Amino acid sequence: MAVSLYLRMRRISPRSYTLDFEAKRAHLRSMVYASGVTCYNQIRMNRATFDRLCGMLDNIGGLRPTRNMLVDEQVAIFLHILSHHVKNRVIQFRFGRSGETISRYFHTVLQAMIPQMPHLFKKPEPLADDSTDERWKWFKGCLGALDGTHIRIRVPVEDQPRYQNRKGEITTNVLGVCSRDEQFVYVMAGWEGSAADSRVLQSAILKPNGLKVPEGQYYLVDAGFTNSPGFLAPYRGQRCHLSEWRERRNPTNPRECFNMRHSSARNVIERCFGMLKKRWTILRNPSFYPVRMHNRIILCCCLLHNLIREHGVLDPLENQVYEDTQPMDCETVGTIETSNAWTAFHNALAVDMFNDFRGRRERR
Repeated sequence: MAVSLYLRMRRISPRSYTLDFEAKRAHLRSMVYASGVTCYNQIRMNRATFDRLCGMLDNIGGLRPTRNMLVDEQVAIFLHILSHHVKNRVIQFRFGRSGETISRYFHTVLQAMIPQMPHLFKKPEPLADDSTDERWKWFKGCLGALDGTHIRIRVPVEDQPRYQNRKGEITTNVLGVCSRDEQFVYVMAGWEGSAADSRVLQSAILKPNGLKVPEGQYYLVDAGFTNSPGFLAPYRGQRCHLSEWRERRNPTNPRECFNMRHSSARNVIERCFGMLKKRWTILRNPSFYPVRMHNRIILCCCLLHNLIREHGVLDPLENQVYEDTQPMDCETVGTIETSNAWTAFHNALAVDMFNDFRGRRERR
């Protein structure tokens, strides 16, 4: 009798594929399309940028709708995981999908993001000689800034010594290069946390499709890198952080003046990393994914950062974080070694900055 009743209930159940599909679309509409605030809180971008991303993944990445899920829901699941770093079973409940479905579409969208690199990475442009930007005008020919950042990951026990950084954390050392408008130019993830920044940079410039720096142009770097052609570093042994010139502590010599202005401009890469980690929670804590896959996730987060910076009307994170690749057909920097000519350029620039600084103070 009980079995017969159970079978009758199954036959007259109101559940169907159509109803389930409509319910899931209603959930997606409430998450993404109903409110701009809710959309940003859930997937960290506005609706216009989300639509543009879906179009790019369809046209360039080959992402296609399936019988059970349209492209926008696939992308929303992917972005929601990056934004909130929640486990598979949590996403199962929120989107009403199986764990296998969530995992499969996350991998699918991640794969579709890789072909976006030539379209989303910023192409660097040297600072013009007639620039009047107070932060950058001294650095003619500068392409931007670069630095390394450590992102915590999970690795097998036998690999942990290689990935342990100087703070004792298990991390990967990520090289990031950005333009003056806070967009990533080049990103290389995968080096162990124990690797020095200079070693990671050397690897990047030696790769066939790695970081290319045309002769006569350069990036600003911190004191952890060698001051060499293509990479302009601050003077060591001098004050070199913005906080050290607060409360009217003015520079007293050309080297300090150079370090102050160098730090003010190079801080753009720190702001990029700050926005990146604040936007994508998955980069702030060790993820549940293998190292190789996590490296791809880091790269995708940087590409999405550029998309939001380029097409977002207003980036709410900009004020929160504010603190004071393709081969080129030209000669490029191939080594990281200092030279007399580069040192002379470095010193002359410092003297010019200090003379200008003193002249401004005397005119007041």
